[in-house]
Amino acid sequence: MFWRGLDSFLFPIRSKTWVTILRIGLGLQLVIYGTSLGQDWNYLFAATNQGLVNRNLTEDILNLETPLIPRLGWLVGAGRDFGLSEEWMLRLCWFGLLTAGLLLLMGWFSRPAAIAGWLLHLAARSSGGFVTYGVDQFMTIALFYLAIAPLPDRYSLDNLLSKKGGEASSRSGFQLRILQVHLCLIYFFGGLTKCLGAGWWNGTSLWRALTRPPFNLVSPGLLVHWSYLLPAAGIIICLLEIGYPIFIWPRLTRATLLAAILMMHFGIGALMGLHLFAFIMIVLNAAAFGTDLFDQRFCAERPV
Repeated sequence: MFWRGLDSFLFPIRSKTWVTILRIGLGLQLVIYGTSLGQDWNYLFAATNQGLVNRNLTEDILNLETPLIPRLGWLVGAGRDFGLSEEWMLRLCWFGLLTAGLLLLMGWFSRPAAIAGWLLHLAARSSGGFVTYGVDQFMTIALFYLAIAPLPDRYSLDNLLSKKGGEASSRSGFQLRILQVHLCLIYFFGGLTKCLGAGWWNGTSLWRALTRPPFNLVSPGLLVHWSYLLPAAGIIICLLEIGYPIFIWPRLTRATLLAAILMMHFGIGALMGLHLFAFIMIVLNAAAFGTDLFDQRFCAERPV
């Protein structure tokens, strides 16, 4: 009985709707990410004195952890062997990232685009360690899941051309299940960490987050006026994250919790200007748990 239940949990029959959401969402994320950094790309990742932070310093620190993580220095070095300057190679990396996003939006060469986007973004994140933040970590995670996902999905140009998109399968269900469990772990331990300090219980953590430049979009006067709500908001956030792996699975509570999580991330984007972070978290949640709510035909577990 236990093994049947485990098999039913790990290998449910699921459609590829979640792959479609993840592909389109990540394609849009990469396009916005690339265009927003277009003018400053070389300034952020150059190894010369004209860069914001010397890339060689970041990569030398990275070598202390492991020499195996991809970095832009590898591509710059390879381009130098062919007579291409650092400026040209960095610009080609940026163009490759933007192209990967556009291909994912269309669903054309989806898997090569996902793999290329994942590797290029991982290299940029590794070489720009001093100028990256949470959104880069979640982009790397999401791109990895897309790179190994059962592509092409039903609504991609690849499927239209080859007719090989396929329908619901246990493989799709297994990979979706891994993404779901991963998100549960992220939220639970994130919430647990918040609960261990007093800042989220008395509202000081939220106050600091909303008043620290460049995230201080809300006027201090307004924050002072509504400051009595900050402890309650902090406690709600802690409870949402701690309760995520408990209430996201039952169908009775899934829609309510998912809506609350999406509203939380929307609020982060609107109040702090962290639009890319908010968007990637919304995409991950919608792909992982939103599809079952609107794709009831494929919700039945695999017969055993």
